[in-house]
Amino acid sequence: MHTSNDSMIVATEQTLQDPYLFPTNVSSGSHCSVHLSSYQFVLIPALYGILFIFGLVGNSLVIAVLCRQKNLKTVANIYIVNLAIADLLALVTVPFWATYYAYGYNWLFGSVMCKLSSSVFGLTMFASIFFITCMSMDRYQAIVHPFQSQRRTLQRASVTALLVWGLAALTSLPTFYFRETQYVEDLDVTACVMAFPTEKYSEWSAGTALMKNTLGFLIPMTIIATCYIWIRVHLMKARGLGKNKQKRDRVLKVVAAVVVAFLICWLPYHVLTFLDALTWMHVIDQCWIVSAIDTALPFGISMGFANSCINPLLYYLIGNQFQDKLQHLFKLRLYQFNSNRQGFLSNKSSSNKDTDTLKDAKHGEGDSGRPQTHPLWVP
Repeated sequence: MHTSNDSMIVATEQTLQDPYLFPTNVSSGSHCSVHLSSYQFVLIPALYGILFIFGLVGNSLVIAVLCRQKNLKTVANIYIVNLAIADLLALVTVPFWATYYAYGYNWLFGSVMCKLSSSVFGLTMFASIFFITCMSMDRYQAIVHPFQSQRRTLQRASVTALLVWGLAALTSLPTFYFRETQYVEDLDVTACVMAFPTEKYSEWSAGTALMKNTLGFLIPMTIIATCYIWIRVHLMKARGLGKNKQKRDRVLKVVAAVVVAFLICWLPYHVLTFLDALTWMHVIDQCWIVSAIDTALPFGISMGFANSCINPLLYYLIGNQFQDKLQHLFKLRLYQFNSNRQGFLSNKSSSNKDTDTLKDAKHGEGDSGRPQTHPLWVP
């Protein structure tokens, strides 16, 4: 049986419950009251700021390199560019959520941005894993079925990318529909929350969390694992060690590293999300577990955002071709800067010479006593 104070705390926590982004608490039937920790209002915004800067720079470089080089337009790189775009879009929302934490769950940006920021986060989370799945399937087809892979064209890859974005958008529709700003009287804040129907709040929260686990992690990772098992078996049987195989293995390492990074960064978040779903279904009701979930979830979300910063680093460290093109891009920019600078200095020097010549001419003509005027000049 709740005391009046406990009821107020649980009611406040329920209003802030959010199965997409923020620490969630057990359902209304729970006897646990979880207090919000002040550390997250300082540490999480600082961490988000670091992730935003590094991720923004890294993914912007990836897009710039791959889009400017015509010879890098391959099926695999189309998926990599779209993955970088998804990471970049996810990072664009980071300042909003950092501010949200810094102001103690007080949303300052209005109802429209509440919907958009949360929907974009859900959209990019699904799009990222979907594109990684496409990359894995593309590597499987190129390595295990090289003759059939001739059907892989840039046009088909572009159509697949559009379908992926469409599917990711469908998965984010519940967030766009239910996300609203609500005033929380007990905390005196306007929070950005998932406004599920009150009478079915537990069911909606548990269902949303399980959908995320299933569509955003379990099914894609099963497909990815199957692809890499068959790729590994095929490579073990391969005898040739020519240049084509070396190039193929190098691309495989890039994709494998991206998959492993995604698994490491997003697994904690999905485990915590699943445990949170169990609390909504009353499978877990121990207060210490509920408290641990609420404490760990902000850091699980941070690790998810960190994945957007790691991918560009993997492209550079493992992808030799990407290293070469990135260095070429920097050299090109440096050359253009030096050329513009030399051109500016040359023009300035030429202008100074012309001025000196004009002065000398005037000085010589003055000595001869001739008037320094044009015949048609009228004073």
